[in-house]
Amino acid sequence: MPGYCAFCLAPALAGQGWCLACLKTLPWNRHACRQCGDPVTHETPLCGHCLVEPSTFTATQAGLMYLEPIKELVHDFKFHASPRAGTLLAELMLLTPPADLGDALLSVPMHPSHARTRGFNQSQWLAERLSRQLDAPMVSANRIKDSPSQRTLNRRQRAANLAGAFVFESVPPAHLLIIDDVVTTGSTGHALARAALDAGAERVDIWAAARTPLGKD
Repeated sequence: MPGYCAFCLAPALAGQGWCLACLKTLPWNRHACRQCGDPVTHETPLCGHCLVEPSTFTATQAGLMYLEPIKELVHDFKFHASPRAGTLLAELMLLTPPADLGDALLSVPMHPSHARTRGFNQSQWLAERLSRQLDAPMVSANRIKDSPSQRTLNRRQRAANLAGAFVFESVPPAHLLIIDDVVTTGSTGHALARAALDAGAERVDIWAAARTPLGKD
């Protein structure tokens, strides 16, 4: 409801969708691996996984953790196409932007058959919203592999599932920023970044609303 906090229904801060008390208690991802965004011990720059198996993307900015109440907000946005939830997620992302926005924003493309069935691409919605807010250009890629859902797969299965899934029809800008709602294992970002680098990009980063902590759904 306009004027009320989306999390507790108390009066919201002027022009915002939340009250100060709820804003302070959201699950902020304060100490994160600079590459994948997974929560880490304070002042640890990289998580163990990124030390052993570095990804194709350089950095991840995910200001929140995928825990309640953010989890419910993402669910409403992703599966019910709630514009209110999407707007809140975009505004929360803008509170913790990446240090470098790169040359262009890139949404995660859907395969045409999946897009027809679902009818809503939450990554594209967020990218378009952030593009308008920041006056930042957007570029696009195509998904040519209709892979099964990632939701029930582990890290290695997700990576294999997305291998060769994305292509670019033209040379992308040098520095791309992938926009997504949630980063889980980073396999989607890895595959999309691999395609971008193969097409001529020099660096790819990720900016997401939230990061699933290791071992969480």
